Amino acid sequence: MAEHGSGLVLDGVTKRYSSVTALQPISIEIAPGEFFSLIGPSGSGKSTLLGAIAGFIPPSAGRILIDGRDIVDIPPYRRNIGMVFQNYALFPHLTVFENVAFALRLRKLSKAEVTEKTQRMLDVIRLSGMGERRISELSGGQQQRVALARAAVYDPRILLMDEPLGALDKNLREEMQYEIKAFHNKIAATIIYVTHDQEEAAAMSDRIAIMKDGEIVQHGKPRELYEHPRNIFVASFLGDANIFKIHDAKPDARHMKLDIGEGLSLSAPGDVASASRHYVCVRPESIAVGAPGAFNGAAGQNVLPGIIADVVYTAGTIRCRVKLADEAVVTARLPFQRNAAFFATGDQVDVRWALTDTLLIPEET
Repeated sequence: MAEHGSGLVLDGVTKRYSSVTALQPISIEIAPGEFFSLIGPSGSGKSTLLGAIAGFIPPSAGRILIDGRDIVDIPPYRRNIGMVFQNYALFPHLTVFENVAFALRLRKLSKAEVTEKTQRMLDVIRLSGMGERRISELSGGQQQRVALARAAVYDPRILLMDEPLGALDKNLREEMQYEIKAFHNKIAATIIYVTHDQEEAAAMSDRIAIMKDGEIVQHGKPRELYEHPRNIFVASFLGDANIFKIHDAKPDARHMKLDIGEGLSLSAPGDVASASRHYVCVRPESIAVGAPGAFNGAAGQNVLPGIIADVVYTAGTIRCRVKLADEAVVTARLPFQRNAAFFATGDQVDVRWALTDTLLIPEET
């Protein structure tokens, strides 16, 4: 197995189809051994970028460098890149062992090498006793592990994964997230992972790139993207967000008072100049909900009255939508407490969050 993954550099990678630009010039560096995810809405360019790296889609411009070598003109089968697809693409007429060994036989390794490498990979994916089984005899999670093993058995320095868990149910998908992370730690390859599931990307990745309209709008560690989104697209795409447009800002002691319309005003840290052409973003988990007057005297907090619009129990958390004024609604996500009473639709409440949880972000950057 590879001792470490390869570094990948995208330098101005662009893809045009006639008058349509599928990829704006993209430049980014991915470190050896990094687990790097691409997320974004449908049509944002995720799979196009992955296809360009794999060699299936020739870029219109730019360079793709692996360990400093430009591979744009190198055919896919000579790039030493593994690929895992959503549908697994396993051979149903072959055994588990033969599926994993297939890539090694194509490379004309000796019988002893094929046996040794295949068996070692089956040990890694914990299917060492199932080599003679047919694919149809495996569960969905086991089939996914076979697909991972087949892509990695010939020691590629880079492994591309295109929505590999999209066909699995929620529980199995979460289980496979741990499997893939453990697999990554064992094979040490650089992984570039495409998914539409933001939580999946956040749980697995060292870094995430968020794509929109063929370009990367922000990249960084999951926590960095969540806590410091560059614009309202990033804030609303990665996790839930309450977003309000700032209509006016005035000085307020050490902070500033923000008019967000609908007769509502908030306090936030910073100066008035920083609020120009910005929006307010408050994450649902930052918001507390209590009976009227429950938060009286709370220093450094925004406290607003409201009425419960609806309450939904979502397997361990309580999601409350609170109508603040006119049509303004804020969503709070509260931790579940056993035997605690739920608020009911129509209840009068106060909502509260810290001034430091009032994020100011521009519409675009």
